[in-house]
Amino acid sequence: MPDPSSTPPPAERTALRRALRDRRKALSPAERIATAERVAERLLALPFAPRRGYVAGYWAMDGEVALHVWQLRLPPGTVYCLPVLHDDGRMRFSPWRPGDSLAANRYGIPEPQSGPGALLAAEDMALVVLPLVGFDRAGRRLGMGAGWYDRTFAGRRAAAPPPWLIGAAHAVQEVEALSEAPWDVPMDAICTESETLIPVAA
Repeated sequence: MPDPSSTPPPAERTALRRALRDRRKALSPAERIATAERVAERLLALPFAPRRGYVAGYWAMDGEVALHVWQLRLPPGTVYCLPVLHDDGRMRFSPWRPGDSLAANRYGIPEPQSGPGALLAAEDMALVVLPLVGFDRAGRRLGMGAGWYDRTFAGRRAAAPPPWLIGAAHAVQEVEALSEAPWDVPMDAICTESETLIPVAA
């Protein structure tokens, strides 16, 4: 088992990302639909799921768990948001409803077309659902490697929620253990089609 206090070589993480993305993309359309349904149920059943306020998801790409079912079933007091990349290396968030305009960002991911004054900061969110490439049972997350979520929620390493940070993943993305980098922001929970994992704080 890798030492979770050490930072793995970049090549090792790159290879792991590639293998886990291939595993995720190999899932059938029926499996993806079933996962979206089950993950939505688990997100709504979280003990800290907000009844009001801003919540954020993501635009699913590359086999990520789709969040449209969760978005459509959110309590009426909540406002769904999507992330918007900012020049300072952190994300902002914009309210978004189906039918609102979108444009691709530098990675080809659709973002809402909101003016700067309409964007919300990370601390305005009550709960944020993050996409995962991989995860382990300690709540460590392997992302795409660009660091957007880690920079955006860096303050969560020294502060209690909100926002609550929840990973959404297919069960096949679980690995035995992920080594941890100093900048990694841990998850408060991870929801897959088969379980809700709420790591116990050390």
